Amino acid sequence: MSVTKDTPARPMSRVAASLCLLLGVGVVGAFAIHTKRPAKLDAPSLPHLEYQVAMSPEIQKTDDQWRQQLTPEQYRVTRQKGTEMPFTGQYWNHKADGMYHCVCCGAELFASEAKFDSGCGWPSFYAAANDKNVVTAVDRSHGMVRDEIICHRCGAHLGHVFPDGPRPTGLRYCVNSAALKFEPK
Repeated sequence: MSVTKDTPARPMSRVAASLCLLLGVGVVGAFAIHTKRPAKLDAPSLPHLEYQVAMSPEIQKTDDQWRQQLTPEQYRVTRQKGTEMPFTGQYWNHKADGMYHCVCCGAELFASEAKFDSGCGWPSFYAAANDKNVVTAVDRSHGMVRDEIICHRCGAHLGHVFPDGPRPTGLRYCVNSAALKFEPK
């Protein structure tokens, strides 16, 4: 059934609502997906929703070269778009001053000054240290639409960005610790 202006939205079943919550979509997002109507959220819209990474990253290596350079967990997260379990990564509760770099290529990604405790279990930042090094792509995996964050230099998967962060940007860059290497000041 297609939903139009004249067609009322169907109520979502408890099973569908539970499934959406388990998948992390949330009730508001699930309602929007279920009814095919956009959800109204009091959050900033993300400035970039389409794929921005150049077709060829600056740093290109074979799969075997990445496997030799990275630990199995780093490879799974950065090269296979994996996600570490919440509250388990090295940097989720890290509070030292310094710079977070890409574990694959060393690009500067996030400064400690932009890090905040979002309660989600992954390192969270409200801004990238260099917007040219962190770009986004639409991620439609797991039945959701999210904005994936990627290292521009090497194409490494870093995590996702959400429009529910603190001021001044209103963004929450939710990053896997396995994608980061910290350099203290």
